[in-house]
Amino acid sequence: MLAARLHTLFDRLGRAFVRGLEEFGFAASLLGEALWWLVLGQRRRQRVRMAPVVAQAMEVGIAALPIVTILAATIGLMLAIQGIYTLRTFGAESRVTLGIALSTVREFSPLITGILVAGRSGSALAARLGTMRINQEIDSLTVMGINPVRFLVVPPLVAMVVMLPLMTLWADLVSLLAAGLYVSAQLQTSLAAYGDELQTVLKLNDVMHGLAKSAIFAVLVTIVGVVNGASVTGGAEGVGRMTTRSVVHAISAIIITDMVFAFMVTR
Repeated sequence: MLAARLHTLFDRLGRAFVRGLEEFGFAASLLGEALWWLVLGQRRRQRVRMAPVVAQAMEVGIAALPIVTILAATIGLMLAIQGIYTLRTFGAESRVTLGIALSTVREFSPLITGILVAGRSGSALAARLGTMRINQEIDSLTVMGINPVRFLVVPPLVAMVVMLPLMTLWADLVSLLAAGLYVSAQLQTSLAAYGDELQTVLKLNDVMHGLAKSAIFAVLVTIVGVVNGASVTGGAEGVGRMTTRSVVHAISAIIITDMVFAFMVTR
């Protein structure tokens, strides 16, 4: 009896591992093909058109600015409140700017923005592709001689890679400003002095660290959304299931990648 249960367990684990490898290979091939069309599509007279890229950029970036602004300001205030409260124990609350600046630009802004885009735009991408697959619209594109990767994958990929770092930079500015307003009020200093201290403690490398991570997050969100959308089966229920799966996988990939990236660049 125990042997049968162990056999069933290992069988399920093996099948799950193989499915994971298949999805990873599919994702890698999609990314490679998308980059190929982006770079060499012009030679085959099937260049990537700017209109769908701009439309995706508006949806991914401009439409998300209000919620990004609110969350970024909230994160900045939270860091300022917790930083002053913690450092006051050691009488070092004047050093709170250092912790706020590095935490914001290196970690919180790219992480929060990436998670927000994964839940908002990544899920929408998975749902759209899943609906197209159920309605056999992707097969229709192939029959008409339109490569689905060039038409459906490259525009959101380009839009994500461009807009997510820009949104992260905006989140940096909003978070630091919100934190500065609180710090200047609590520590009885001027906002100009706070800005001067920011210039002292922040280096260009710190900002580029966060922007580089956000570009990686953009690729992950797009590819995860496309892979899950293209794997939809079972009608509307399958679309909902894969949309939820896309959000979970994208956020998990973002957090794990953030940890690995931080470990590698701080060695």
